[in-house]
Amino acid sequence: MTADGFLDTLCDDNETALSRLGSSKSLYALTGGEMDADAVLAAAADDANAAAETYGAWADDGDVALFAEAAAAERDHYDDVTAEIGDHDATATPAVYVYLDGLDDPVARLGGLVGASLAGKQRATQTSGFFTGEADPSTASLFREYGSTLEARRDAAVDALADLADDDGDWDRAADAASGAVQAAYDDYVEKLEAMGVNPKPVC
Repeated sequence: MTADGFLDTLCDDNETALSRLGSSKSLYALTGGEMDADAVLAAAADDANAAAETYGAWADDGDVALFAEAAAAERDHYDDVTAEIGDHDATATPAVYVYLDGLDDPVARLGGLVGASLAGKQRATQTSGFFTGEADPSTASLFREYGSTLEARRDAAVDALADLADDDGDWDRAADAASGAVQAAYDDYVEKLEAMGVNPKPVC
């Protein structure tokens, strides 16, 4: 498998989940129905904190430079987000990071990083749009830039896989981990909406 084929197949296989994670219902699920700026920022802060801890632990456990870079970027993003809301006690661990914590080798972790970046990009775009609607261009720009960071991280992880993967078995293991990360985020989205009595599927 090639790097391009890996990413194309991953996006095709998870098209529905990624599309719904990029919908307005995604923020509704993340905030428990509290669609106000503070709730959206608090959810984003929880996400960045959990990401920084997960990727930091991976960096401490191996020699993949990208994990340390991702951890540092997430710490910076957490600082940027919490600067918007003041003190924040990050206690929630989003489901995608619970899933990622179970990955224990570099190939699977790089795959998981790709999947988490794809899911995170969808939500970052939706969050940027939310703050555009709130007439807050500065915060909208913060999340737009974060989305670009996630895109670059996704591509860097695929490149790292191209160097690390020895055979199709490694690519398959990375693909399973990537899809697992997307599905963990999507399953959490579905469960939260259904618990609020909201249909997770788009209404045509």
